[in-house]
Amino acid sequence: MKRSAAEIVTEYGPFPGVEAVHGVTYDGTRVWFASGDKLNALDPADGRIARSIDVAAHAGTAFDGRHLFQIAEDRIQKIDAASGKVLGTIPAPGGGGDSGLAWAEGSLWVGQYRERKIHQIDPKTGKILRTIESKRFVTGVTWVDGELWHGTWENEQSDLRRIDPETGQVIEQIDMPAGTIVSGLESDGGDRFFCGGGNRGKVRAVRRPRQS
Repeated sequence: MKRSAAEIVTEYGPFPGVEAVHGVTYDGTRVWFASGDKLNALDPADGRIARSIDVAAHAGTAFDGRHLFQIAEDRIQKIDAASGKVLGTIPAPGGGGDSGLAWAEGSLWVGQYRERKIHQIDPKTGKILRTIESKRFVTGVTWVDGELWHGTWENEQSDLRRIDPETGQVIEQIDMPAGTIVSGLESDGGDRFFCGGGNRGKVRAVRRPRQS
């Protein structure tokens, strides 16, 4: 297993009125993060919140190119990104114990925090298509270049892990500094991961290691 220390490129926040950052996603321009009762669009160029949508936002967040998906308690909301309107909901697989959320290959991928699992689910029905086992509490989930990564948060220590999507085996691990936790996780498709900072109320950009 390849292991390295995290290189934090940028730190955003804390933000006015934001007590905690939960899910994180990226629409190609802005970083969206969940803060309990709002979805906030952060401009990574200047660190300001450009827009907010009033919607229940308790855990993972994802973007499919047009819609935002947001975990709220025991359900996943589908939100029109342009209008902010909730278009529909499906049940979340963990019934309220869900954490991270990602969109990839036409499916939603949902982290189960204490169950140490990641489910691939049908975005129309919520049906579980397959389950990947992890070895630590799972927070954020993201796919980038065919790689499955997830955040962990256990005993006030976090890391980012690239795992084999078939076996769940850890291929690579990036250790966050002590006391720096990861709630949500999303790749920008390039050399950055955006990480939610949990109850510290921050969003951090962490460098994605180059693959040799």
